[in-house]
Amino acid sequence: MADYERTRLVVLGGAGVGKSCIVKRFLENSYTDKYRSTIEDLYSKEFDLGHMTLKVDILDTSGDMQFPAMRRLCIATAHAFLLVYAVTSDPSFQSIKQCFEEIREQRGDFQDIPIVVSGNKLDLTSSHREVRIEDVSEWVYCELPKLRVKVLECSAKDDINIREIFRSFLTLSRIFPKDTDEASGLKRTSSAYMSSRGGRKTGSPSLERAKVDVSENGGFSKPRSRSLIRRASRKSKQQIRDARNGCDDCSVS
Repeated sequence: MADYERTRLVVLGGAGVGKSCIVKRFLENSYTDKYRSTIEDLYSKEFDLGHMTLKVDILDTSGDMQFPAMRRLCIATAHAFLLVYAVTSDPSFQSIKQCFEEIREQRGDFQDIPIVVSGNKLDLTSSHREVRIEDVSEWVYCELPKLRVKVLECSAKDDINIREIFRSFLTLSRIFPKDTDEASGLKRTSSAYMSSRGGRKTGSPSLERAKVDVSENGGFSKPRSRSLIRRASRKSKQQIRDARNGCDDCSVS
């Protein structure tokens, strides 16, 4: 396996669901109530996984359909997807269904791509909820083809399950052996931000560590010939077969 690998995570969802808030809460531990419509923002980070360095590009996309060509390019070049809806908005849930249909139409390998479906604004459910997680789970695990997918709810405002979203991409892919006993971590080694609006800023040099559960199938993956999945399979074919067999149940994990 190479000493480093680069992967691109594309964030899709309707306008105003909190896609940018989730990304900024994870990367910068910051949150703002002020809404700014996103055209396309690219965040780049490097993470130390112990045995390799993972270079991650997180592409935060527009919530509307004003830029179809840009949207198609995002989908075509992604190695993983984060589909975000608001638990307070049923139309936003319908929007991520449309996003998935776009992925299925454009990507013949869609069943092999790690996907996390996340319901944001969990902090508002005490007073208002339109989307039940049971309905989302039924759509994902039973109505769709068998996918490499995780469903969870989160709150960017209250910092609930934000890190779990990104840990899920590690457990949906196969960098680490299935039954490793090593307590691996996800350590940020560098920080940079690049926006299509021309802004750039450099993050703190301090390291940020977030423990990662690798008891299942850890890692980001690429669907192409240079994919981490194929590299991992050369190292442990039996572990990959076991991991695939574990994804066959139509049930909420």
